Amino acid sequence: MSKENFLKASLGKKLVMGITGLFLITFLVVHVSLNACIFVNDGGVLFNEGAHFMSHNFFIRVMEIVLFAGIFTHMIQALILTLHNKKARPVAYAVNNGAANSKWYSRSMGVLGSLLLIFFVVHWANFWIPTKVAVFNGEEHNTFENMKAVFSKEYFVAIYMVGVISLCYHLLHGFPSAFQTLGLNNKKYTPMLKTAGAIFSIVVCTLFAAMPITMYLGIIK
Repeated sequence: MSKENFLKASLGKKLVMGITGLFLITFLVVHVSLNACIFVNDGGVLFNEGAHFMSHNFFIRVMEIVLFAGIFTHMIQALILTLHNKKARPVAYAVNNGAANSKWYSRSMGVLGSLLLIFFVVHWANFWIPTKVAVFNGEEHNTFENMKAVFSKEYFVAIYMVGVISLCYHLLHGFPSAFQTLGLNNKKYTPMLKTAGAIFSIVVCTLFAAMPITMYLGIIK
C-alpha cells in the first residue's frame, strides 16, 4: 500500500489520530505544569516568569506552530473518520445496545470534541492572542493579572468548567485509544493503559479546573 493510500485508509487515519493525540497529551503536561505555578500564590511572579519564557523561547514558538497543526489535523481526521463510519454503515443496526460495549463518552467524542473546540476558541481569544499581540509590539504582558480579570467573571468560569469536564471525558477515551492504535492492545497492557489514562485525565483536569475556581474565590491573589 502506498503512503497516500495508507493515509486515506481507515487504519492510516486512526494512526494519525493516535500520534497527534499523544502529541496533544504531551502539550497538556507542559501547559498544566506552567499553570500550576499560580498555586505558589506569590502574586504571579513565578507564573509570569514561566509565561515569559514560553512566549519568548524560539523552540517553544516553533512548537506552537506544530501544536496548531496537530490540533487541526486531529480535528480533521476525527471528522473524516466519523463521516467514513457513517458512510460505511448508512443504516443503523436494528438493535444497538452501545452501553453494553462502551462508555457513553466513548460514543460521544464528536460532541465532546465540539465543546472543546468552543473552549479552545474562548481560551485563545482571552489569553493566547493578547500575549502574542504584546510580544509582537515588544511589550510585556502580565498574563497572571489577565487571568485574574478573566476569572473574576462567573460566565467565564462556567465556560472553563464545561471545557475542562469535556477535556476530562475526551482524555478518558483518547488516552488509552491513542496507545492501542499504536499496537499496545492486549490483555496485559490495556487495563494498565486505562488506569493510567484515568489517573492522568483526573489529575490534569483537576489542576486545570482548580485554576479558575481558586482565582474566582480569591484564594489565589
